[in-house]
Amino acid sequence: MTRILLHSAALLTVDRQDRVIDDGWLVIEDGRIADLGPASMRPGARGFDEVIDLSGHVLMPGLVNAHTHSAMILFRGHAEGQSLLTMDGWYNAIREPELAMVAEDMAPAVALSCAEMALSGTTTFCDQYFFAEEIAAAAATAGLRAVIAYGIVQLGDAARGTEELAKASAFVEGQRSADGRIIPWFGPHAPYVDNTEALLTEEVKVANRLGCGIHLHMACGPEDNELTLERYGTTASVALEKAGFFNGRIHAAHCLDLSDEDIAVFARAEAASVAHCASAGLRSGREAICPVVPLRETGVTVALGTDNVAANNAYDMVSEMRVAGLVASHREGRAQPVSSRELVRMATIEGARALGLDHEIGSLEIGKSADLVAIDISGPGYSNTPDLATLLVYSGSGRDTRHVFVAGEQLVRDRRLTRRPFGAIRSDYDAAYRAFWARVAAAKKAA
Repeated sequence: MTRILLHSAALLTVDRQDRVIDDGWLVIEDGRIADLGPASMRPGARGFDEVIDLSGHVLMPGLVNAHTHSAMILFRGHAEGQSLLTMDGWYNAIREPELAMVAEDMAPAVALSCAEMALSGTTTFCDQYFFAEEIAAAAATAGLRAVIAYGIVQLGDAARGTEELAKASAFVEGQRSADGRIIPWFGPHAPYVDNTEALLTEEVKVANRLGCGIHLHMACGPEDNELTLERYGTTASVALEKAGFFNGRIHAAHCLDLSDEDIAVFARAEAASVAHCASAGLRSGREAICPVVPLRETGVTVALGTDNVAANNAYDMVSEMRVAGLVASHREGRAQPVSSRELVRMATIEGARALGLDHEIGSLEIGKSADLVAIDISGPGYSNTPDLATLLVYSGSGRDTRHVFVAGEQLVRDRRLTRRPFGAIRSDYDAAYRAFWARVAAAKKAA
């Protein structure tokens, strides 16, 4: 039994009472939070395997990146001038080069993504992409907690859709990890644009049978609704509700173009959530902004995600909180309609809830898994404040993360990865990056 005492930190618990403990401590025992409290109740150092002084730090739940495509780090900087939230932009900048991908590209790409996430305070991420088995293996090697959604792209080919659903089912049945860190889901890319209504409804039925969720893109642009408006006179969300799609756990990314009626669909669903990717939305050039305030007012769970780092270019979830707060103010036309504490919740417990993991992670509470991060707030850019959440969101950076634990295992110690050196990860990635883009160039030349 391993026991660790973390002490002298400001605790952002993100619990039901949203408690902030200015000078707090926390005990990790066998991978779980065994106890926590204020300095006046702090236990002595005897009986602990390790005691870590966190003076000048905030200790909080690990951040949850609720939407990304980790292998797409290979595309960082390759989508300038393209809107990845349109079919043309996605196809031209991403889909065509993707055809040159091979399974061997995944491990080095995902390893670097996981390293960047861990080093900026993310302990859980939700991924949707091809080569799901390789991505799951790489995430497991990195030690992060991950929901891995098997990417399904049909593109009008019914036989392909059936085949992909069968492969996704086999993936879900075979990939549940014994330690609970890897959680397999289905990942249809988007409704109607490249997954038909028939396939989507079948995916829900199979997902419910297998006990997994569905992660997809929704309401990214007008073209998402073109077919259903022509066929039914309704938006895609309304049409899918009528077809029974929202009978499962549905986690939808982006959701920029939700009408009031669409919001009501999400509110009526038993387990529907939204991953708001504020930075990616702004970079896309879309005028629409995810209606976070109306969604939350109707009780819909809204989490935060970075999207891929071709659309965003960074995995810093602290920065993502700040951008989400700014765009909410812009959309609603008033100052801070989403408070700093709400933004912290969206990046932690709400992300956990969206993924069906809020019983296990997302807050500092006794009995939960010790997925937590310590962020150094003693350096430049930080100062005394009456509101720790505001300091973190609007002054902070994920790059100030100093320690990271997942299930009690310390993955980052003093800003260094513990499982594998960052230099080795970066070296392997650099070689994979060069090989991938050489393949893309060769394919273009051959065509």
